Amino acid sequence: MSIPQLPVPSHFDAGQVNQVWRIPYQERQHEAQAWAQEHAILPAFEDSFRTCLLLVDVQNTFCIPDFELFVGGRSGNGAVEDNIRLCQFIYRNLPHITRIACTLDTHTAMQIFHEVFWINDAGEHPAPLQTFITPADIEAGRWHVNPAVVSSLNFPPQVTESNQYAWLKAYGEHYVKTLTADGKYPLAIWPYHAMLGGIGHAVVSAVEEACFFHAIARSTQIHYEIKGQNPLTENYSVLRPEVLSDPDGKPIDQKNSAFLEMLLGYDRVIIAGQAKSHCVAWTVSDLLTEIQQTDTELAKRVYLVDDLTSPVVVPGVVDFTEPADEAFAKVSDAGMHVVQSTEPIERWI
Repeated sequence: MSIPQLPVPSHFDAGQVNQVWRIPYQERQHEAQAWAQEHAILPAFEDSFRTCLLLVDVQNTFCIPDFELFVGGRSGNGAVEDNIRLCQFIYRNLPHITRIACTLDTHTAMQIFHEVFWINDAGEHPAPLQTFITPADIEAGRWHVNPAVVSSLNFPPQVTESNQYAWLKAYGEHYVKTLTADGKYPLAIWPYHAMLGGIGHAVVSAVEEACFFHAIARSTQIHYEIKGQNPLTENYSVLRPEVLSDPDGKPIDQKNSAFLEMLLGYDRVIIAGQAKSHCVAWTVSDLLTEIQQTDTELAKRVYLVDDLTSPVVVPGVVDFTEPADEAFAKVSDAGMHVVQSTEPIERWI
């Protein structure tokens, strides 16, 4: 049976999507329950065709102007524009979405992509958004691991207390070289962002409100998936960190097999979020890799919503628009669908 798109509830204000504010949960609960009754929205557990909407890092740190890593795209306002459409998409397609899963990029100060982790012989740290550490930098001695961070880290079991800095120095060199060998982006020094306990870590208020409204209207739980806490590796993809092992091949982290299994348990996975060039691109790339090792037909279950994501663009510094488009084209060629949120969901096939 065809289910038409719903109207957008009157509480949604597109002009507030670029702001941080407190959600009136109790009001929204009553409204969502009344909305479900008015529009005959069934509980999610009754879905015969199950859809997961995966929202990648839709957090203040990436989506609110003037926050640490606002994803402006080439328009300069990309993430805000994306999130206006995202909220409208959620409200209009409440009956089509079984569950919403939100990934949360989660960091603390002492991590390998933050400036304090690295230092040069003059005691200076690399400038964020301006520094990419390459194997050539390591070989030339331009940057090395800051010995002051050693006492703040939790080391893997293979590292003895007496060997911590020697291991970390060798690991830093290994890490940078591994990224290059695996065809990844070079190690970028990022501003402090998505800091655990900080306001930047939270989901954008308007998006959280839409997710909460969906949860109440459909009697289903929002799933939150933490990523990025390991200080020894970047974690663009929610499915695996960028580097899994140390120079001796011993593990420093592992794939997120449980979350992968959850996603592949749905009949359809819709993916949106930030940034298209980084966390979204690597998540869908890793998802495709895992699918191809299991059943290539599963790629047809995945829908990438192109107008709900933007690439990292720092005017005059970097523009990742083309790599982002290339990543989407690659997974599309392998069977995933690239769609627009403004198209009725039933026409996506």
